[in-house]
Amino acid sequence: MKIWPIFKKEMRLYFTSPIAYVIGAIFLLIAGYFFYSIFAFFTMASMQAAMNPQMARELNVTDSVLRPLFSNVTVILLLLMPMVTMRLFAEERRSGTIELLLTYPVRDGAVLVGKYLAALALYGLMLVGTLLYPAILGFFARVDWGPLLTGYLGLVLIGATFLAVGLFASSLTENQIVASIVAFGVLLIFWVLGWSADYAGGVWGRLLSHLSLIEHFDSFAKGVLDTKDVIYYVDFTVLALFLSLRSLESRRWRG
Repeated sequence: MKIWPIFKKEMRLYFTSPIAYVIGAIFLLIAGYFFYSIFAFFTMASMQAAMNPQMARELNVTDSVLRPLFSNVTVILLLLMPMVTMRLFAEERRSGTIELLLTYPVRDGAVLVGKYLAALALYGLMLVGTLLYPAILGFFARVDWGPLLTGYLGLVLIGATFLAVGLFASSLTENQIVASIVAFGVLLIFWVLGWSADYAGGVWGRLLSHLSLIEHFDSFAKGVLDTKDVIYYVDFTVLALFLSLRSLESRRWRG
């Protein structure tokens, strides 16, 4: 499977066009604003706590800053990840070059994995930029490594899931805007499912809660590593990639 040439091609396309720079800049700008706002509020609360010992005992930089920051970052990802993947197959279909990609000796699976890994690598670089925030926190206060590591693991997993869904949406159409909207719509549906869990109750409530994308992220943000949450994101990602592969294969069958 010739994954590496596909990966290099996609990474080159990302960084020889404004896509990677614009998306990365927007991501870091919004994430930085969230961090500044949350940290500024924490600093103000710390100053007030200096005059109230009981309040000071309740302050924790990890819970007060990193946990809400991670949750806010997932909202940014919900909006931006469809933009990262929207062109991966849609542009190939529009320009007609997908027929060249799907011919021997490059297999459908190699094309799919190469493009997905390129999107994942770009996302990884975006996350690396956010490491500045816990570094700043560590300069002023003690940061708990457990919640920090699980929080970033959660961001990697949920981001990987978003990208897989976006890749599937891009394989369905030749219009990049449509691909982005479809990906966002699918992700949003699975995002808000948990909101109805309390009203549904019983088996349906538990099912809706289990299917919710954001419900499984809460444990990571709290510093809890639960295998069922990891399995959920891995299964979701694999399913989306499987559907993408079937979409590519169906195009080969149709000629």
